[in-house]
Amino acid sequence: MKHPFHLKAVWNGGRNDEGHIDAGGLQTVISIPQEMGGPGTGTNPDEMLLGAAATCYLITLAAMLERADIVPQELTLASEAIVDVTNNVFTYEKIVHTPRIVLQAGASAVVLKMAERLAHKAEESCMISRAVAGNVSIETQPVIEVAEAQH
Repeated sequence: MKHPFHLKAVWNGGRNDEGHIDAGGLQTVISIPQEMGGPGTGTNPDEMLLGAAATCYLITLAAMLERADIVPQELTLASEAIVDVTNNVFTYEKIVHTPRIVLQAGASAVVLKMAERLAHKAEESCMISRAVAGNVSIETQPVIEVAEAQH
């Protein structure tokens, strides 16, 4: 079964102007980031690729934890992208995901180890990670914690 996704875009002007995209649940202004000499309004392809990779990873991780009957007390993610500019050539080099999984108080060492294993496996299973494989390095640096028992 195939699932089509659609995006409509309008660009107003030249390189340093802005446009707008509409992709169903995502409608936003787009432009080149200030760091790359643009106006920095709305979002940009670099942030959107990071957002796609991060949200895909987080949803995949949540699903894998659920299938393993691990219900985290808290699941958060910080992700960073590194874009290199050499000789005016922009290269999206790396994405680093740092998920923080806080397990229920009393979680066993086996559950901790499984949560960490799934944190790494989710990156390999994510559709976006697979789509950019070979072009963008993706690292996962999970932080697994156990909540303190409530007294």
